[in-house]
Amino acid sequence: MAKKIQPIERCDSDVIHEEIVNKVREKMPQEETLYDLAELFKVFGDSTRIKILWALDESEMCVCDIAFLLNMTQSAISHQLRVLKQAGLVKSRREGKIVFYSLEDEHVKQIFDQGLIHISEESK
Repeated sequence: MAKKIQPIERCDSDVIHEEIVNKVREKMPQEETLYDLAELFKVFGDSTRIKILWALDESEMCVCDIAFLLNMTQSAISHQLRVLKQAGLVKSRREGKIVFYSLEDEHVKQIFDQGLIHISEESK
């Protein structure tokens, strides 16, 4: 279902509230930190990676199991897991010939859960 685009309201004045601007500027993280945050959120911008994170939120899984679950090739899953691992969102452990993947930590689950809460609020 297409969402109706709402126009952005603008000020009718060009007055700058310097006190507010300066207060916010003082608290704003460094440019590098904001860049890293934007890169993290980009990783969440792919539905395959979201499906993998969802699966790993439920259980630790190997590439074969994730590929079967999502009806994709192991190569495609491995590629996405590499992206997720480089972003610090998943970790792996080897058990013999099998490599199991899981969420890196509780923060990943919290980011995921907050996103789900946000989109469920929008649909109400």
